[in-house]
Amino acid sequence: MPLLTPELSERLLANGRQSGLDHIPLVKFFNPVGIGTWLATELDSDGDTLYGLAQLNGAPELGSFSLEELSSLSLHIERDIFFSGQFPISAYAEAAWQAGSITAAIRILSTAARSKGERN
Repeated sequence: MPLLTPELSERLLANGRQSGLDHIPLVKFFNPVGIGTWLATELDSDGDTLYGLAQLNGAPELGSFSLEELSSLSLHIERDIFFSGQFPISAYAEAAWQAGSITAAIRILSTAARSKGERN
Protein backbone atom coordinates (compact mmCIF):
# COMPACT_ATOMS: atom_id res chain seq x y z
CA MET A 1 0.00 0.00 0.00
CA PRO A 2 1.41 3.43 -0.90
CA LEU A 3 1.99 5.81 1.98
CA LEU A 4 -0.22 8.45 0.37
CA THR A 5 -3.32 8.15 -1.76
CA PRO A 6 -3.84 10.70 -4.54
CA GLU A 7 -6.62 12.31 -2.46
CA LEU A 8 -4.37 12.68 0.60
CA SER A 9 -1.57 14.07 -1.57
CA GLU A 10 -3.93 16.71 -2.97
CA ARG A 11 -5.22 17.69 0.47
CA LEU A 12 -1.67 17.91 1.84
CA LEU A 13 -0.55 19.96 -1.19
CA ALA A 14 -3.51 22.33 -0.66
CA ASN A 15 -2.39 22.85 2.95
CA GLY A 16 1.17 23.35 1.72
CA ARG A 17 -0.02 26.20 -0.49
CA GLN A 18 -1.30 27.81 2.73
CA SER A 19 1.89 27.27 4.69
CA GLY A 20 2.20 28.88 8.10
CA LEU A 21 -1.34 28.06 9.23
CA ASP A 22 -2.05 25.74 12.15
CA HIS A 23 -3.47 22.88 10.05
CA ILE A 24 -5.10 19.72 11.35
CA PRO A 25 -2.96 16.64 10.64
CA LEU A 26 -4.29 14.71 7.66
CA VAL A 27 -2.18 11.58 7.94
CA LYS A 28 -0.34 9.51 10.53
CA PHE A 29 2.58 7.25 9.67
CA PHE A 30 4.03 4.74 12.12
CA ASN A 31 6.44 1.88 12.52
CA PRO A 32 4.29 -1.11 13.57
CA VAL A 33 7.21 -2.97 15.13
CA GLY A 34 9.17 -0.22 16.83
CA ILE A 35 9.72 3.45 17.31
CA GLY A 36 8.65 6.11 14.87
CA THR A 37 5.47 8.16 14.56
CA TRP A 38 4.79 11.03 12.16
CA LEU A 39 1.76 13.33 11.77
CA ALA A 40 1.70 15.31 8.53
CA THR A 41 -0.25 18.49 7.82
CA GLU A 42 1.32 19.73 4.58
CA LEU A 43 3.13 18.55 1.47
CA ASP A 44 5.49 20.86 -0.39
CA SER A 45 5.13 21.35 -4.14
CA ASP A 46 8.20 19.12 -4.60
CA GLY A 47 5.92 16.17 -3.75
CA ASP A 48 8.39 14.91 -1.15
CA THR A 49 8.74 17.34 1.76
CA LEU A 50 6.08 16.88 4.41
CA TYR A 51 5.58 19.17 7.40
CA GLY A 52 4.28 18.03 10.75
CA LEU A 53 5.18 16.38 14.03
CA ALA A 54 7.73 13.57 14.12
CA GLN A 55 9.19 11.36 16.82
CA LEU A 56 11.92 8.78 16.38
CA ASN A 57 14.00 8.91 19.55
CA GLY A 58 13.56 11.46 22.28
CA ALA A 59 11.16 14.34 22.21
CA PRO A 60 8.62 14.92 19.43
CA GLU A 61 9.65 17.67 16.99
CA LEU A 62 7.76 19.97 14.64
CA GLY A 63 9.43 20.26 11.26
CA SER A 64 9.89 18.81 7.81
CA PHE A 65 10.53 15.22 6.79
CA SER A 66 10.86 13.36 3.52
CA LEU A 67 8.15 11.09 2.13
CA GLU A 68 10.80 9.37 0.00
CA GLU A 69 12.90 8.66 3.08
CA LEU A 70 9.90 7.22 4.93
CA SER A 71 9.14 5.00 1.93
CA SER A 72 12.72 3.81 1.58
CA LEU A 73 13.46 3.03 5.23
CA SER A 74 14.34 -0.58 5.89
CA LEU A 75 11.59 -0.41 8.49
CA HIS A 76 8.12 -1.05 7.19
CA ILE A 77 6.45 2.33 7.74
CA GLU A 78 2.68 2.28 7.42
CA ARG A 79 -0.11 4.81 7.14
CA ASP A 80 -2.73 4.58 9.88
CA ILE A 81 -5.89 4.30 7.79
CA PHE A 82 -8.04 4.86 10.90
CA PHE A 83 -6.38 8.13 11.99
CA SER A 84 -8.51 11.24 11.78
CA GLY A 85 -6.99 14.47 13.05
CA GLN A 86 -9.38 16.51 15.15
CA PHE A 87 -7.16 19.31 16.45
CA PRO A 88 -4.54 21.66 14.97
CA ILE A 89 -0.98 20.36 14.86
CA SER A 90 -0.04 22.77 17.67
CA ALA A 91 -2.42 20.91 20.03
CA TYR A 92 -0.86 17.55 19.11
CA ALA A 93 2.62 19.03 19.58
CA GLU A 94 1.81 20.51 22.99
CA ALA A 95 0.17 17.30 24.19
CA ALA A 96 3.08 15.23 22.83
CA TRP A 97 5.67 17.39 24.57
CA GLN A 98 3.78 17.13 27.86
CA ALA A 99 3.03 13.40 27.57
CA GLY A 100 6.39 12.48 26.05
CA SER A 101 5.06 10.88 22.86
CA ILE A 102 2.88 11.47 19.85
CA THR A 103 1.01 8.22 20.49
CA ALA A 104 0.08 9.34 24.01
CA ALA A 105 -0.96 12.76 22.67
CA ILE A 106 -3.30 11.17 20.13
CA ARG A 107 -4.86 9.05 22.86
CA ILE A 108 -5.27 12.05 25.21
CA LEU A 109 -6.79 14.30 22.53
CA SER A 110 -9.08 11.56 21.21
CA THR A 111 -10.40 10.99 24.73
CA ALA A 112 -10.95 14.73 25.15
CA ALA A 113 -12.84 14.91 21.84
CA ARG A 114 -15.07 11.96 22.81
CA SER A 115 -15.78 13.50 26.23
CA LYS A 116 -16.68 16.82 24.64
CA GLY A 117 -19.00 15.06 22.18
CA GLU A 118 -20.76 13.22 24.99
CA ARG A 119 -21.43 16.49 26.84
CA ASN A 120 -22.96 18.23 23.81
